Amino acid sequence: MRKVLIANRGEIAVRVARACDDAGISSVAVYANIDADAMHVGAADEAYSLDGNSPADTYLNIGKLLGIAAQSGADAVHPGYGFLSENADFAQAVLDAGLEWIGPSPESIRQLGNKITAREIAVRAGAPLVAGSDGPVSSAAEARAFAEEHGLPMAIKAAFGGGGRGLKVVRELAEVEEAFDSAVREAVAAFGRGECFLEQYLDRPRHVEAQIIADKLGNVIVVGTRDCSLQRRHQKLVEEAPAPFLSETQRQKIYDGSKAIVREAGYYGAGTVEFLVSADGAVAFLEVNTRLQVEHPITEETAGIDLVQEQFRIAAGLPLSISDDPAPRGHSFEFRINAEDVGRGFLPSPGTVALFEAPTGPGIRVDSGVRSGSFVAPQFDSLLAKLIVTGADRQQALRRARRALAEITITGLATVLPFHRAVLESEDFTSVAGMRVHTRWIETDFADQIPVDPEYNVVAPEGGRRTITIDVDGKRLAVGLPADLLDGWARSGQGIPAFTAPADTPGSVSTDSPAESALVSSMAGTVVKWLVEPGANVAAGDPLVVLEAMKMETQVPAHRTGTLSEVLSAPGGAVTVGAVLAHIE
Repeated sequence: MRKVLIANRGEIAVRVARACDDAGISSVAVYANIDADAMHVGAADEAYSLDGNSPADTYLNIGKLLGIAAQSGADAVHPGYGFLSENADFAQAVLDAGLEWIGPSPESIRQLGNKITAREIAVRAGAPLVAGSDGPVSSAAEARAFAEEHGLPMAIKAAFGGGGRGLKVVRELAEVEEAFDSAVREAVAAFGRGECFLEQYLDRPRHVEAQIIADKLGNVIVVGTRDCSLQRRHQKLVEEAPAPFLSETQRQKIYDGSKAIVREAGYYGAGTVEFLVSADGAVAFLEVNTRLQVEHPITEETAGIDLVQEQFRIAAGLPLSISDDPAPRGHSFEFRINAEDVGRGFLPSPGTVALFEAPTGPGIRVDSGVRSGSFVAPQFDSLLAKLIVTGADRQQALRRARRALAEITITGLATVLPFHRAVLESEDFTSVAGMRVHTRWIETDFADQIPVDPEYNVVAPEGGRRTITIDVDGKRLAVGLPADLLDGWARSGQGIPAFTAPADTPGSVSTDSPAESALVSSMAGTVVKWLVEPGANVAAGDPLVVLEAMKMETQVPAHRTGTLSEVLSAPGGAVTVGAVLAHIE
């Protein structure tokens, strides 16, 4: 293995590029047009444009990725996480092109990446399971029938997804149809496939997972456990390793079940076997992620193993660097730093990072995909960076985490840092007696504890100069230009109207207070669909329109009771924070 194409972006692309450098391997980055000046581009030895801005035209485009692999002379491909990392067709295409695939076999990805066949493997392996559909369901009507037979709550889950995309929890029968349609849309947008299946949903469980590595020689190791219960919209925000407050019986079930599933599937590579631990202590298999996890650094810190280097060894046909499950040393937390506005229900918050200052000190690691001046695009994931804090034990790690979160500074756009600081003051999370958080704790017990920050009411253009890179006959050159000009270009490339548009123009922002009748957008994104027709009578709180940003859908409710008299933003149109979407008279 001499040169690795990194088929991804953001902090994971930076992480893999650095691992390549550690191993003495050349690295090749790829980038969407809007990512031309992104941090991961400069982290690699070479970089090539994917000539587009949407996920489908760039990081999900197999033909373009393989073309760049050939052009650059790469002999291996690392997919990172997300995008095509769990796409068996991409893995097979890489192998068919004569390249090394740094991941599990295409067949393992099909079996375990498809949550339906993964359930079948788990049954054969003897892992505990909740009730689920026999295969993909083709309609909302089938979903309703399942709910009527097995009861609610019910989870609608993308068969080929992960990271919370394409996952909807239904608690009322009236929600089934829209939840099913939304899950399919999110799955197609994030993974290119929309098949979904159904499963009973355990209320208030902990989310505990096992990190495994397995080589092509049949050796399987559980590197450690992680607790990932602090989630919103079924996406993790805080993880820790090892998973605390597990009995030895629970821990052994997770270790034994993970190894049995991996061996049953003939799996090799790095992967994660995920479980739910119910309030009464029962352990139930959830799914397998056939890739490197976002939270892999906390396992690296507590096990002393570089998981990306292990991926390189496995792909090269070498045995694992260890022969037995390592005992954890110390305790580690990972805080995902997302561009999301906590005070507005974790709404996506794309924009420009004005200042990024990382903390320092013992036990501190920061894996970042941005720096001061980086532009965070609305069409991609909201993850900016990860703060990893390690201590001798859980309580020392918590003290170090409080200090690190007090030191870190990110300005220019809303982030989840206020949540991280607040959660470290909650006894539910920090108690030495046990963990009282669960996968819906943020939405239930913690809801609305952080006030809205008025600074992020409206996105405004910034002055000054920024540096971008351009391609001239395939060669990257750096060019400095006025930031206002660059922002205008960037926004027009996304289809977002200029900031100077008159009030009530579709998708525009006005500096004047909107009319009392105006339904305004609480986020920047794209209009997916209207849930009601113009002329309909609506009540305050009724969901009216679905917006999408950073690969997640959000419903905007009516701000008052009345008649939806005018719709200004059509499906497919882009809107900014504060844009007038419609009027309710």
